[in-house]
Amino acid sequence: MRVDVLNTPGIKTWASTMPASDSSRRYKLNGAEANGLSDSLTSSRTDTGNGCRVKDRCKLGSEKEKVYPSDRGSGDGSHKVRDDEDGHLVYQAGDFLQARYEVISTLGEGTFGKVVEVKDVHRPSVQMRSNDHVALKIIKNVEKYREAAKLEINVLEKLRDKDPTGKKLCVQMLDWFDYHGHMCLAFNMLGLSVFDFLKENNYIPYDLDQVRHISYQLCYAVQFLHENNLTHTDLKPENILFVNSDFDVTFNPKKKRDERHIKNTDIRLIDFGSATFDHEHHSTIVSTRHYRAPEVILELGWSQPCDVWSIGCIMFELYTGFTLFQTHDNKEHLAMMERILGSLPYRMTKKTKTNFFWHGRLEWDPTTSSGRYVRENCRPLYHYLKDKGPEHLLLFDLIEKMLDYDPASRICMKEAKRHQFFQSLHDKAEDEAEEAARAAAAAATPRNPVNGKLLACGDQASNPIVIDESSCESDKTSLGANGDI
Repeated sequence: MRVDVLNTPGIKTWASTMPASDSSRRYKLNGAEANGLSDSLTSSRTDTGNGCRVKDRCKLGSEKEKVYPSDRGSGDGSHKVRDDEDGHLVYQAGDFLQARYEVISTLGEGTFGKVVEVKDVHRPSVQMRSNDHVALKIIKNVEKYREAAKLEINVLEKLRDKDPTGKKLCVQMLDWFDYHGHMCLAFNMLGLSVFDFLKENNYIPYDLDQVRHISYQLCYAVQFLHENNLTHTDLKPENILFVNSDFDVTFNPKKKRDERHIKNTDIRLIDFGSATFDHEHHSTIVSTRHYRAPEVILELGWSQPCDVWSIGCIMFELYTGFTLFQTHDNKEHLAMMERILGSLPYRMTKKTKTNFFWHGRLEWDPTTSSGRYVRENCRPLYHYLKDKGPEHLLLFDLIEKMLDYDPASRICMKEAKRHQFFQSLHDKAEDEAEEAARAAAAAATPRNPVNGKLLACGDQASNPIVIDESSCESDKTSLGANGDI
């Protein structure tokens, strides 16, 4: 689910294939091959699978999806609507849905359905920009996917009610409808995911300031979810999209290669298909493999701290260019954790009902091929530092706090935003919020109802105006009657 239009040809990638930098290990989940797309508009490395890049977009009317001219129509409902053998809607360029959305091209497809670029004929272009083009997520005409889509629609509508202007950096749904059994969700267009940009840039990691800005925005968005009793449960680089992925290219003479540098690191968080409210049923297993918290693997129950663990893994990946836990097996995953972060707490290993431990210790043979793989490819967390400067150390201090084994003591989003690594951004955000509040207060200063003059400083308005002075209400500090904290 992407937002806003891109101006650079070839950058509108909604469902890029996702090869790992290190074999097909990350294409599997619990030993099973993954195929298809996640319930987002991007591809996944494990649980979700492959889609189509712009340069190799799925051909409309391919062999699998035979299109019969007699079945096509102008969108007035007179033509026959057809599905293929997998439940995908059969369409071709120029078709209309709801007499409103004109099909342009297929952006990607997967197990849940397809993502299609469409032109919204009810949404006029502004200054020749293609903001009348939106992404339409067309769900398969299959009951389980249809019901899952309804759950996602419910989450997106509630988020929109809480944040109607989209200031909290979560993607916003523009429209939804049921098209002959196919649930369809419309979104603005966005740029590449932070993973797809990384992949197309030959896995050259983001620089420290870019890691800082992307990570801060992610914490900001997820804090909004958590404050509204919602856990995303599927945070990963594929679900973090640049608003615009335009870039500059420079030549690196030392490495003799071209390198891309993203111009704007503004992001949006997408894919709420697995988001779960606190009061709802919690599935035993959540999250894509590489970003799955230990309490989930150990089946100890989970809540919002599992999102924090995922963010710690994401920040590491942005900084290094590769995945922290490159595995598809539960026990190997736990062995990697212990190799990188130290031994799991005894209270957690004794509490779990899984069979990974013996008397509280992980049953793991370091002499096997898997054991050698972990030993050769994993090392203690701080050994991954590229520089021992203070800013790099602060980054790893925050990652370490996010990767606390115990969800009860793991840092929360409010605390993470105030971490010293984010100090400059947090101070700037507070300054901007205060400036915006002052500007809003000045613009909304009431006039005296008797003589029409502006109220003087210190005068009491008959209808006081309440201004939201903070980007996140939980960041506000309560003051006592005397101004004491």
